[in-house]
Amino acid sequence: MTWQLTGTYLEACNCEAACPCVFLGPPTEDDCTALLGWHIDEGALDGVTLDGLNVAMAAYSPGHMAETPWQVALYIDDRASEEQLGALGQIFGGQLGGVPAALGNFIGEVLGAGPAPMTFEMNGTDGSLTIGEVASMATKAMEGQDGGPVEISGHPLAIAPGNPALAGRSEHMRFNDHGFSWELAGKNAFTSPFQYAG
Repeated sequence: MTWQLTGTYLEACNCEAACPCVFLGPPTEDDCTALLGWHIDEGALDGVTLDGLNVAMAAYSPGHMAETPWQVALYIDDRASEEQLGALGQIFGGQLGGVPAALGNFIGEVLGAGPAPMTFEMNGTDGSLTIGEVASMATKAMEGQDGGPVEISGHPLAIAPGNPALAGRSEHMRFNDHGFSWELAGKNAFTSPFQYAG
């Protein structure tokens, strides 16, 4: 089964900016709480078109993210057909190789997976994601030298390998599901293009 996805990745977490976890360092807090989102511009799995759909993941690690297994919940755009839902579940469940399978090595427990109403929007370098009544985040890119972006490249823990991560901060991040309740603002955020294939 061959597949490919391209689009935009968005993340907010509870670390101070910029998050040291991407350099395989310890988190700035005792644990890690992260909300991750992907908007697929173009994608397909064996002829099943996945263009325009969204996927999100909430991840919790009670310690160093490279050393402590994550608990995760996966959400797939409820606009997906049954066929698309199955395709995205296999891809992001890590069953078909590629980057999601590599990320799966960090996961210790899947708390749940299924469809949810989702929106994903980018306004230049600023982004937002909502997952029904369960979660939302809004991020704003950090201003660097001469007003330009702050980019991080070559970091070893990368959700979008091969692409620089644009550093920013959350305007807010909220998640309430599976017994977790997170609410924060002004912490780390990343956005970048992504290209996955398997």
